[in-house]
Amino acid sequence: MADLKELIKQGEGISVEFKECRRTLSRDVYETVCAFLNRHGGDLLLGVSDAGAVTGVDTDCVEQIKKDFVTAINNAQKINPASYLSVDELQIDGKSVLHIFVPESSQVHRCNGRIFDRNEDGDLDITDHTSMVGDLYHRKQTTYSENKIYPYARLEHLRGDLIAKCRKIATLRREEHPWANMNDLDLLKSAQLYQTDSDTGKSGVTLAGILLLGKDDIILTAVPHHRTDLILRKVNLDRYDDRDFVTTNLIESYERIMAFVAKHLPDPFYLEGDMRISIRDAIFREVASNILIHREYTNAFPAKLIIERGQVRTENSNKPHGFGVLNPATFTPFPKNPVIGAFFRQIHRADELGSGVRNLMKYGKAYGGSDPELVEGDIFRIIVKCPDFEVRPTVSTKLRPESRPQSRAQSGAQSRAQSGAILQALGEGSLSAKELAENIELKSKTGAFKRMIKELLDRKFIEYTIPDKPNSRLQKYRLTDAGKRLQQKEED
Repeated sequence: MADLKELIKQGEGISVEFKECRRTLSRDVYETVCAFLNRHGGDLLLGVSDAGAVTGVDTDCVEQIKKDFVTAINNAQKINPASYLSVDELQIDGKSVLHIFVPESSQVHRCNGRIFDRNEDGDLDITDHTSMVGDLYHRKQTTYSENKIYPYARLEHLRGDLIAKCRKIATLRREEHPWANMNDLDLLKSAQLYQTDSDTGKSGVTLAGILLLGKDDIILTAVPHHRTDLILRKVNLDRYDDRDFVTTNLIESYERIMAFVAKHLPDPFYLEGDMRISIRDAIFREVASNILIHREYTNAFPAKLIIERGQVRTENSNKPHGFGVLNPATFTPFPKNPVIGAFFRQIHRADELGSGVRNLMKYGKAYGGSDPELVEGDIFRIIVKCPDFEVRPTVSTKLRPESRPQSRAQSGAQSRAQSGAILQALGEGSLSAKELAENIELKSKTGAFKRMIKELLDRKFIEYTIPDKPNSRLQKYRLTDAGKRLQQKEED
């Protein structure tokens, strides 16, 4: 909210536009969207006057305006190629304001058949200016390698089962998704994975399409150096304790990364409200998508995810837009591969540009005790601290707490991990404190263990079997109805 008010205070510019739109969308809303897509992206605010006064969108019109916008923006007759954008409703001074973030696209877009670009004065129709249109196409093609067209790459070089899988995922979350009624080729064209070269007139699957959905042999032909190294290095510091070379399509690469993380990293018990969520998955969902979406695929540098003692770090090749550690509060997200990123968002493997980083920072400190670091450069790096669990040389998937001293934050993360095991153990029946400690493989009732028991009692997830005598030698613990519901959610 504070960021949005500051944005309004700065006023309109090359990447900010205000529209009043009290009861309906004006035609120039779509022209602005087209111009943002073609230039550097931007923020479009509906319910704000040109002068920066918050006028608001009429409450009874909000839902219809949101529906009309999403319908039009997905229609190739309005914006071509179609773009998939979302609308966020916010309250400022008691008035409804609709916020639309438009990322820069790697394509040249048209609105009602006209090409718009953005300058400081607003939206500029450049359709009849041949040199400006030529410059726009040249800039897009040289900036984004994902748009390289391979004329020899046709539909048969892609995996039909993956296309069907992605269509199903997209339509399960949104029944009216346009992919639902498209054949495979139309879906590829809609997602900008099949294009026509404006100079040669030749059509084919793009590099993005090959990477996302290609069979392994066509990926090897187009990008022979494509590889993501997943490394566990905790015991054998000279080499590694476990390793996975991932050279397949990006959809299954994402799944392999998440599986490797789940195999080797703990998932501490964490409640958001009364709902348990996996902060490990929330963090590494963003890390995995970042490795795959924001990589410069023309560079032979292999991407890496390395799990070490107390931290996970990643490296991938990059076209930097600055150097040094990023400040999440002030950085401006820049889409490195907009087509790949948009496809990942359609299948819910990535969040809207910028929001994934916010989730990474939100949960990162709770997970490992300190904020993650994102370092921009020719090699983009992410460093995430994690609970420091010991791994046996045999790479057992059963992780045990380290015996060496830990920081307070790491100890807290470890205690939260124990709480999930406590609830699971009590799902089998009542247990004493000693029996609980043995069940989760603790040699004694540690301070962290006692604190977690108290927290679970305070939150009414467990209760005493002898409530009138808390210190009774016969005392045991059992799940409450709330604890049983939480366990049921976990099992579901």
